[in-house]
Amino acid sequence: MVNTQELETVARNMVAKGKGILAADESMGTIKRRFDSIKIESNEENRRAYREMLFTTKGIEEAISGVILFDETLRTKTSDGTPFPQLLSKKGIMPGIKVDKGPVDIPNFPGEVVTEGLDGLRARLKEYKELGAKFAKWRAVISIGDGIPTYTCLELNGEALARYAALSQEPGIVPIVEPEVLLDGSHTIERAQEVTEHTLKVTFTQLFLQRVYLEGMILKPSMVVPGKDSPKKASVEEVAERTIRCLKRSVPAAVPGIAFLSGGQSAESATEHLNAMNAMGPLPWEVTFSYARALQDPALKAWKGDPGNIGAAQKIFYHRAKCNSAARTGSYNKQMEAAA
Repeated sequence: MVNTQELETVARNMVAKGKGILAADESMGTIKRRFDSIKIESNEENRRAYREMLFTTKGIEEAISGVILFDETLRTKTSDGTPFPQLLSKKGIMPGIKVDKGPVDIPNFPGEVVTEGLDGLRARLKEYKELGAKFAKWRAVISIGDGIPTYTCLELNGEALARYAALSQEPGIVPIVEPEVLLDGSHTIERAQEVTEHTLKVTFTQLFLQRVYLEGMILKPSMVVPGKDSPKKASVEEVAERTIRCLKRSVPAAVPGIAFLSGGQSAESATEHLNAMNAMGPLPWEVTFSYARALQDPALKAWKGDPGNIGAAQKIFYHRAKCNSAARTGSYNKQMEAAA
């Protein structure tokens, strides 16, 4: 039997007041691209040094409840030999793990993908639990384009997300369910809202069919924003209003929290949008962040792979975490950026 009490407690702690989740689960390909941008090699030592710089930042536990790790990172130790999960747990930060194996093309559906990784997942989850993981993450990738997404794509990804969620809850691991609607494209904000709502409704139908315990999961959706190549931009208020309307129509209030992905938004935009949503008054769920680039990018650029820059990079990382912590209560403002 699933331990619903354990799941519920962890899920609620993940979205505790003033806190959010750091996504540090970059795959080998993604971390290489990040390191290419600062002209350093993506080797085991540099990856360890970078994550250690982030995780040892003083005070981040004030704003970060959990960190999503990649398989390698879950098994990595700090320079003094402390396993990363232990380092985080000592600070009161819960370690989590990305478990999907990435997207692959759907045969006969050009431009659409489904996420793989269900084979052997039960055994992997058991091992991850033993290594200290409290929660897991699985990402589905939905593109907006001419005639896409199709219902087949939404159904396949929704089913995989629900299968993963049910398997995660079995050993007492809280699933983060991430159906990401990509920012790529020239679509309008209206089209983004329509696709996001449809995606979430299909996903929650599958979660219901597979008897996933909603009180013991976290949703990680995209914000409703126009495509990055769209000629028509949207105000912060419009993004917040459309996103919340979309979520109210499709996410049951039983879900304890919604932790947004940043999806390529700038660090400041992601914070502003989150702040505007929380400023809209009482919402059915906790609304927080689960950012990767929007939390890490400014610190990565300051670090540049140089040990001499660790202090400056950690200061920037702490600042971004605190800005997003303020956005959790709708109390962030532009002046906070000047104080960095």
